[in-house]
Amino acid sequence: MLWIILVALGSALAYAFLVWLPRRRLDKALQAPFPSDWMLYLQRSPVYKVLPSSLQLELQQKIKHFLHTKRFVGCDGLQVSDEMRVTIAAEACLLILNRPSTQFRKLRWIYIFPSQFRSKQAQRNEYGVVSKPAGSLLGVSWSNGRIVLAWDSVQRGVSSADDGSNVVLHEFAHQLDQEDGSADGAPLLYDRASYKQWSEVLGREFNALREALERGEQTLINPYGATNPAEFFAVITELFFERPAQFHDTHPELFNTLLAYYRIDPQNWQPSESSIST
Repeated sequence: MLWIILVALGSALAYAFLVWLPRRRLDKALQAPFPSDWMLYLQRSPVYKVLPSSLQLELQQKIKHFLHTKRFVGCDGLQVSDEMRVTIAAEACLLILNRPSTQFRKLRWIYIFPSQFRSKQAQRNEYGVVSKPAGSLLGVSWSNGRIVLAWDSVQRGVSSADDGSNVVLHEFAHQLDQEDGSADGAPLLYDRASYKQWSEVLGREFNALREALERGEQTLINPYGATNPAEFFAVITELFFERPAQFHDTHPELFNTLLAYYRIDPQNWQPSESSIST
């Protein structure tokens, strides 16, 4: 009987430390007011200024959840500040506004370099070939719960919010893609029919991009998107949030497919793509 009591007590203590206490701390963090110093950093975002008030409030909650559950590490002597944490969280959480999401549940660590860096971790492409990325990088997303970002590139992405290039949106789109266990350009969707449409539309547009580049044509979609389907999804996510009007006009079916996934329309809260640069 004593053995049974000890086992039950041990199970209760384990539940308290592993489940109940973390959940209670998260609830407390979410119920707390949004810190005023965080708000100062958030208000520097050109995109935040034009969000509807309902999405502003939701973004604040998402940021609190994000910063409570993720850990930041400075690299090459960089000291991580609240400005860095809030800025990255705000950009990342744009991708999970107004829709059901896992809150980037698998992501645990965010490493920040002052500027471009070299990746030491091997990556596997869509054909199963393992290699190490060559050259300097602005960001990397890994499926083992880690993202690496160059801070100066993060700053450029925030300050130039209409150029279709944003390293945080790009790398966190990869995180969404990787939530189902594979980086194949198809994140977790809402129903079976969505996967069929996704495959048809993105597959057709991906091939069209490759063909246009082979003909030497200029494309709205960054040529890097032709690397593979995973990069294509990340690149068009940048366009969707940063150049929505032009993206819609040029690739309406592709835009509407992302609209069905993200469930927000940046055209509605960006008065003009030239007026939000700072």
